[in-house]
Amino acid sequence: MMGRIACANVLSDLYAMGVTECDNMLMLLSVSQKMNDKERDKVMPLMIQGFRDAAEEGGTSVTGGQTVINPWIIIGGVATVVCQPNDFIMPDSAVPGDVLVLTKPLGTQVAVNAHQWLDNPDKWNKIKLVVSKEEVEQAYQEAMLNMATLNRTAAGLMHTFNAHAATDITGFGILGHARNLAQQQRSDVAFVIHNLPILAKMTAVSKACGSMFGLLQGTSSETSGGLLICLPREQAARFCAEMKSSRLGLGMGAGPEAGAGEGQQAWIIGIVEKGNRCARIIDKPRIIEVLPRGSVSGAQEGSNNNANSTGAPSPADTQGPPLN
Repeated sequence: MMGRIACANVLSDLYAMGVTECDNMLMLLSVSQKMNDKERDKVMPLMIQGFRDAAEEGGTSVTGGQTVINPWIIIGGVATVVCQPNDFIMPDSAVPGDVLVLTKPLGTQVAVNAHQWLDNPDKWNKIKLVVSKEEVEQAYQEAMLNMATLNRTAAGLMHTFNAHAATDITGFGILGHARNLAQQQRSDVAFVIHNLPILAKMTAVSKACGSMFGLLQGTSSETSGGLLICLPREQAARFCAEMKSSRLGLGMGAGPEAGAGEGQQAWIIGIVEKGNRCARIIDKPRIIEVLPRGSVSGAQEGSNNNANSTGAPSPADTQGPPLN
């Protein structure tokens, strides 16, 4: 799984520019000096295979790389492609009136940490009143599936629905990457985020931990997160619906464990308005609780208000001008 996630994360740099094909990948691998021979011979081939499997799913292959010895296990890579100008979308053309769409829920850092705390009584005691062990396990599994999912489908749909700019959400969190993207725009714009789709129960866990994660402030790190895309408002709901109906890019191959045929959710999370190339989250954003795949409802707001079938909130939910 770690190999799959690493490969998906690397490929997202291409997908964020609307590039759906990759010519070549290199794998960068660090073997921990703390591992004994048995551990190394068991773990490292699995990581390598996961990376190769995800690359194959992305229509490419790993042709080389580098392996080093380190105190820690590390895996990463490089993805390259030679393409025509119409194969990619420069991330600089957002205009006032666009809307912001996110293609994966937030909260992976919180979910992974909470799962580790199941074996740490001191840490678990901080959150056990707001979440059950079963809910932590479900959130962790959903986080793994999301991180291993390629953003390739969204990259292709960026062309179909005339995306103006995009970035992938990783270490700087949703707000950090939104700010970076806003600063690259040719027009004087500002990004305003009204909705935060978050893995179920991870909002409560984050709150119970005080300022440790910054999930609601948009600063919690993500790994292999979704694409944040600026779309014309008249195209956004159709983009979300197409994502939901697509069977591509699920990151785990075919079969019931992959949730084949379920598609991917996407959410309209904000608007682009005239401004000074900055980004912000409103004081009281709407929290969309994203339930594990296969649940009765795939996404619901903090209480029991269900989001619509496309994963996109209604026009009023953006607290801005109507979307249609």
